[in-house]
Amino acid sequence: MAEKTRDQGKTPSFLKPIVDAIGGRRVVQVYMKIASPIDRRLIPMTNGRLSTTFGQQVLVVEHEGARSGKKRRTPLLYFRDGDNVVIVASYGGNERHPAWFFNLKANPRVRVWAKKVSGRYTARIAAGEERERLWQAAVEFYPGYGKYRTYTDRAIQLFVLTPEPQAPPKS
Repeated sequence: MAEKTRDQGKTPSFLKPIVDAIGGRRVVQVYMKIASPIDRRLIPMTNGRLSTTFGQQVLVVEHEGARSGKKRRTPLLYFRDGDNVVIVASYGGNERHPAWFFNLKANPRVRVWAKKVSGRYTARIAAGEERERLWQAAVEFYPGYGKYRTYTDRAIQLFVLTPEPQAPPKS
């Protein structure tokens, strides 16, 4: 299992049934169209303290377009695995991978804004036993991922974001 941290899974109990029900495709599509553009700006401005989600752990990952080279910002659910951050390329169970999936594959150096995990990271796709362990942790963290897996034939990929070493402060 992924190592739990103090801020993981802190959805208030009265909201838990609502958040779990949000695993439906339509709700995800509405969220991505309405709330995602707000969170794209709000989360970096508040360093993850505020977002439009119902108490879920959301980060904004800044990545470079695979073809365009333009900076993009994408709000995503995340959970921790030790010092690493894990994000799931579910796209609500769509048949295609999300655009950011291809961007991270082509350009794995990213910047992240979220409560307690802001910084620069390097992304890689989880594989083998690590992938299976993290998939189980992902479904435990957000049951909607289990539903999404039934909607598509593609393998839903997980990215592990490893913090980049910070340069020592100048004296």
